[in-house]
Amino acid sequence: MGFFKSIFSTNSLAPEEEKKKEENKNFDIFKYDGIRSQNMGQLDYAVKCLREALNIHDDEEVLAHLGQVLSIQGKLDEAFDIYSRLTETYPHNVESFLAFANVCFLLDKFDEMLEAAEKAIALDAKSAPAYFLQGRALFGLHNEVMAVAALTKSVALRESYVQALLLRAEVLLSMRQFEEAGKDIEDVLSQNEADEDALRLKGRMLEALDRKEEAEEVYRNLIATDPFYEQAYINLGDLFITQNRLSDAIALFDEAIELNPNFAEAYRERGRAKLLSGDEAGSLQDAQKAVELKPQEVDVSGQFRVEENKPINILGLYS
Repeated sequence: MGFFKSIFSTNSLAPEEEKKKEENKNFDIFKYDGIRSQNMGQLDYAVKCLREALNIHDDEEVLAHLGQVLSIQGKLDEAFDIYSRLTETYPHNVESFLAFANVCFLLDKFDEMLEAAEKAIALDAKSAPAYFLQGRALFGLHNEVMAVAALTKSVALRESYVQALLLRAEVLLSMRQFEEAGKDIEDVLSQNEADEDALRLKGRMLEALDRKEEAEEVYRNLIATDPFYEQAYINLGDLFITQNRLSDAIALFDEAIELNPNFAEAYRERGRAKLLSGDEAGSLQDAQKAVELKPQEVDVSGQFRVEENKPINILGLYS
């Protein structure tokens, strides 16, 4: 009886073993086809393959690649869900938390971003990017003092960390700490005198110090050097509006829109200038165009908002 039982038991397990072998084979096919497709830029097919792999069983590497592809595609809500799953299931990888924090930033989920950054710091207390993302999250939560502290740690860990210096300068400007902000801006410019973000922040600082002619010159030079640097148009146009130079502002935004017909913020700001100049019909037309181009940028009151320097690295992977 024992002999026959052992034979039948072995035979009954064989199909299960065969099924498991087939599943593992299919998993490997989907996983590596997905990664290969990602590397070739075939993102839709990559997503399909990676999702099929996950339907077979969970895998840290597959989740990481899927989160990256979805982020590149701009499918940020889906990327958020994947990174949530990744960091909950495999909570040992600093890079996963950095990537998750960056996706949270792009979605304005600053509480979740702060939590992800702090978990990265817990894993690696010497990670300059983790402190940078912590500072960015704190700034998003309007905790400027703690944001400066986090960014200072980031700079201390990585000397001349441009992203952290620029963000600290931006935070300090919001606190009207102009001398300290100016030091960070000059530090970046000493590394690269043509750094556009540093020059733009310098223009903002000059505006705040009521040195508007100098600020205008900075913005004009930025546009002359790079006619496609959109934020310089916004800053210069807004400077014109504050000076009641409405026709100059409208002409500037005309130029920006001619270069990029999908420049939603330029339509919005031109609409604001038109409204102040009495052109209500033109203002409404520009506002409608801005909504059409970027409906997600409109809040319930119908007002628009500009996020300066929003995406720095879509993957959140800082070298």
